[in-house]
Amino acid sequence: MKIISKNKKAYFNYELLEKIEAGMVLTGAEIKSIRLGEVSLQDSYVTFSNNEAYIVNMNVSTYKFSRIFVVEPLRKRKLLLNAREIKRLQQEQKLKNLTIIPIMVYLNSAGRAKLEIALGRGKKLHDKRDVIKNREAQRETKYKKI
Repeated sequence: MKIISKNKKAYFNYELLEKIEAGMVLTGAEIKSIRLGEVSLQDSYVTFSNNEAYIVNMNVSTYKFSRIFVVEPLRKRKLLLNAREIKRLQQEQKLKNLTIIPIMVYLNSAGRAKLEIALGRGKKLHDKRDVIKNREAQRETKYKKI
């Protein structure tokens, strides 16, 4: 497994409850661009329409050697999930007020691009402050030992 891009802000802004692996419908130029690492998950999220899941605002830069078929970098991309998974995710999103956030893009052993998404609950400001405080305390104890 080769990790291409991680959404580090998601770990800070959300309490992640459950992670799910999903495939993506991509064009040839997009997969080549992803293999070069030209993808960003910042400000992206998952939506549903017509019982299908889509990732919105995932920025896949245009492949510089593609001349004929150029796609928009921020287009909606369909996610490949089972119908049961899509229905369950929709229900949990509505009932529990959860957000579905992309965590990372990676290539599996077969060379296919996969997206790891997670159900997350937004952290409050005081929770974020506690995380920062704990991180600074760990840093101080680490440097005191040395």
